[in-house]
Amino acid sequence: MTNSTILVPDLIYPADTVIFDVPSFTDPVGDPVDNTNYAMNWYARTNTASEAATITGADEGMGWRITVPSSTTTTFDSGTWTWQAIATYGSVRYTAGRGQFTVKASAYYIGTPGAFDDRSRAEVDLGHVEAAIRTLAEGGMVQEYAIGGRSLKRYKMGELLQLKAELANEINMERRKEKMRQGLGNPGLAKVRFV
Repeated sequence: MTNSTILVPDLIYPADTVIFDVPSFTDPVGDPVDNTNYAMNWYARTNTASEAATITGADEGMGWRITVPSSTTTTFDSGTWTWQAIATYGSVRYTAGRGQFTVKASAYYIGTPGAFDDRSRAEVDLGHVEAAIRTLAEGGMVQEYAIGGRSLKRYKMGELLQLKAELANEINMERRKEKMRQGLGNPGLAKVRFV
């Protein structure tokens, strides 16, 4: 039986240290899965070859503490990652929990800072779509951009305008999620006050 109280942060910045606990739990027949006999490994992977992390948990109470050092997160590529915490005892394996987190580029730097583009994929794509719309509106040829597996130079103006609206909606959803993650509430909810 997996445990839903593993509080892996939903947003991780490269070069940050990440610490969380994996509580003990019970197996499908009710026997304890704890650090008395079981070792805990936390795995993180993304959709990039050879990009992964494996962290061995340290005993914490009857469960385990996972410490992902900054030397590990420094190499994390931006994007969506999947994690899985697995308890092992000999050939017996149980998943304690599984989930996802997002890695977002860090503003941290050493020495002379290079260019920093903190836009999401949707924001970058929207920039390409708007450039294509401007070029077409001025009667020019559209440079070729690949978005969603299609080449932008094959889009018609109506399709570009529709894609622009879809990307703008996606960006608004991303911004709402970020405000909620920061504890600033849901900007999509209207507040009414009766007097």
